[in-house]
Amino acid sequence: MKKVITYGTFDLLHWGHINLLKRAKDLGDYLIVAISSDEFNALKQKEAYHSFENRKMILEAIRYVDEVIPENTWEQKVEDVQKYDIDIFVMGDDWRGKFDFLKEYCEVVYLPRTAGISTTKIKTELLEANQ
Repeated sequence: MKKVITYGTFDLLHWGHINLLKRAKDLGDYLIVAISSDEFNALKQKEAYHSFENRKMILEAIRYVDEVIPENTWEQKVEDVQKYDIDIFVMGDDWRGKFDFLKEYCEVVYLPRTAGISTTKIKTELLEANQ
């Protein structure tokens, strides 16, 4: 069985997220999604609209996702790759090169982002609509 892992906040879920999850799952047999915990988001000074538990529940309902785990630190990726016997680490290509250190442990794949959509774009447009 080929295992794949990806990381993210996955707040305000949109078709770009779904595209990433589908393409990640297409690379293997089992997809683990590590989502930033509320505490980790606070450390990153990033605010999610939905709580960790709600984001986890939403992701678990997506057919491409086999397991959801918390991301609590930047440093846990090597540990996760080893603990879950990961074959492929996947991230969006806006992170290209940032996780190449994982090539020592597994294959690293950077997938193109879906054009025209992002959580930041949604938040910006919602703020503008409310002004």
